[in-house]
Amino acid sequence: MLTAPSVSIDPTRQEQAKELARLQRRLFLLELCIGALLTLAWLFSGLSLQLENQIRLFTTNDLLVVALYMLVFGAVYFVVDFPLSYYSGFVLPHRYGLSTQTARAFLVDVVKGLVVGGILGLLVIEVIYWLLRSAPDIWWLWAAAFLLLFTVVLSNLAPVLILPLFFKLTPIEDEDLVRRLTSLAEHAHTKVKGVYTINFSSKTTAANAALMGLGNTRMIALGDTLYGTYSPDEIETILAHELGHHVNRDIPLGIAFQTVLTLLGLYLAHLALLAGVQAFGFNGAGDVAAFPLFVAVMGIFGLVTMPIGNAFSRWRERKADAYALRTTGKPEAFAAAMTRLANQNLAELDPEPWVEFLLYSHPALGKRIAMAQAAMRTRAQAD
Repeated sequence: MLTAPSVSIDPTRQEQAKELARLQRRLFLLELCIGALLTLAWLFSGLSLQLENQIRLFTTNDLLVVALYMLVFGAVYFVVDFPLSYYSGFVLPHRYGLSTQTARAFLVDVVKGLVVGGILGLLVIEVIYWLLRSAPDIWWLWAAAFLLLFTVVLSNLAPVLILPLFFKLTPIEDEDLVRRLTSLAEHAHTKVKGVYTINFSSKTTAANAALMGLGNTRMIALGDTLYGTYSPDEIETILAHELGHHVNRDIPLGIAFQTVLTLLGLYLAHLALLAGVQAFGFNGAGDVAAFPLFVAVMGIFGLVTMPIGNAFSRWRERKADAYALRTTGKPEAFAAAMTRLANQNLAELDPEPWVEFLLYSHPALGKRIAMAQAAMRTRAQAD
């Protein structure tokens, strides 16, 4: 464990970070285009209606019809999108030294993700279509309420049910560090069930830390790519940032903000589905063949509101940074930690303003380091 922060921005790593960021933006745009073209093809070619009609030749059970439709729809998207996902999730990280996974391990994770995501996604879609059939006029209102409940429950259970499927958690034996971090949590009036390392090194060289879970599942998790490499003071400032979200009530605020956006998006989908009944010959708004239209509306709404959501997130992240600097009183350690993260994670220090505005959920690392440096100057003037 290091005891004194001494680190500066690596210019070579920053050049790589800028190059990687440009590639990732292009891949993001390409994936959006593929998804949009595929969705529109389902809708305008009549394939969606044909698929539902074929399924109903075998069963008229609405739950089973929805499940089989989603199985085919999801399988087609997965096959079309997989080469791009493989390139962005495996080839590119290996090229830039950010991945430690073998191809086999990557594919195992893909399968796990498909199973977990498929089960959870199908549950959500089944509930939405049940609401569409049961309450066609106000389904969007009930669906938003359900998604709110689903988010809260999943946030509580994910650390104990889902995370262990992909990572191993190990209690930290460094008693001094555990004491420091739990004391910091107590100062923030946050109860944690323990302090753990998470074996990020099995998949990546990138570092991160988190305060995970809600209620009795809340825990402190430090990536093993961070623990043992960063100094205790640096780790303390990183965790203080995470605790700042708790103190500032960012989790309930974020859930409430997202719920409002979801409610508006679902209402727009409701209007689109009603219009689509005549335009595309659906049997009703609850017709599963209209799913591509639902996806298209929610996708467009998500893109339009993404800058708004990111601006909200950056605002709350800045407040969490301010809490970390104020609570720990260690701006040097905070600046050192952000610098290490920029070097280690190949994070672009100063992206173009339009990139940060559209795509960044956190302030650029350059701004976060500048905030810490400003705190240093303020302290020096006070002394």
